[in-house]
Amino acid sequence: MTVFTLGQATARALGKAGASVGARNVASDAGTKRARMPHRTGAPVLRDSIEAGTFEELFFAVPAKGETDKLLRIARRTLDAGRQLRREARAGDRILTAAERRIVTLTAAAVRVYEEILTLARLNRGRVFPSYDHLSDATSLGRATIARALHILEDIGFLVRQRRFKRIDADGPGPRYRQTSNAYRPTLPQRVLGFMPRWMRPAPLPDDAVQHEIDRTGEVATMVAGLSCRDMAAATVGGQLGKMLAKLGATIDRRERESHIHPQPLLT
Repeated sequence: MTVFTLGQATARALGKAGASVGARNVASDAGTKRARMPHRTGAPVLRDSIEAGTFEELFFAVPAKGETDKLLRIARRTLDAGRQLRREARAGDRILTAAERRIVTLTAAAVRVYEEILTLARLNRGRVFPSYDHLSDATSLGRATIARALHILEDIGFLVRQRRFKRIDADGPGPRYRQTSNAYRPTLPQRVLGFMPRWMRPAPLPDDAVQHEIDRTGEVATMVAGLSCRDMAAATVGGQLGKMLAKLGATIDRRERESHIHPQPLLT
């Protein structure tokens, strides 16, 4: 057994401690480098994004005269209703339902962001795709507040949001796509109508209009059921995905026709 003096033992202990600290620092630096490395594909595109310019004609809707003003009044009334529900829940006088729990999350900042989106919808005939920077400059709110407000509005049902990406020209290896601004469509959530006064609720449709819509839906379903696979893909899906599915559907249709023309003989 090797015998060490007190000074030698202390030096060896300090040396081991320094080596372990150094190893931890190296591992920490390596972990930091790994965390900061880009994704292996190099494509900065978020999930559920659709290529810009391939779906907007079906996504956007031109608002009717006075529709944006009505939606803004409903949003402000919903904000007041949410504050009242919150007070009753804190006092123990009310147990909030799932829809009411969403309504109480509405904030004044969210209504202000909604007002700007409605203004853009009125001025641009429903084509709304502002960037976060534009919404921040127009409302004097921070980007984090803008992001929370959009999430709240989408969760309640005041708007539909669709992520978009666009193609870019680049030399050499690397991504050919880049995230761009989202597309927005203002909507009227049915869950808030119960908190509106009667004069702000939409009038019910006449019985003949309801029956006409039922008949039209049946006719469309019958027409779609009679489409080929190629025509089905072209009619229901747009963009590059629709073209790919149409080609696949054409292949399926051709094989079905061949099977009808040259049926296999029955086995005996």
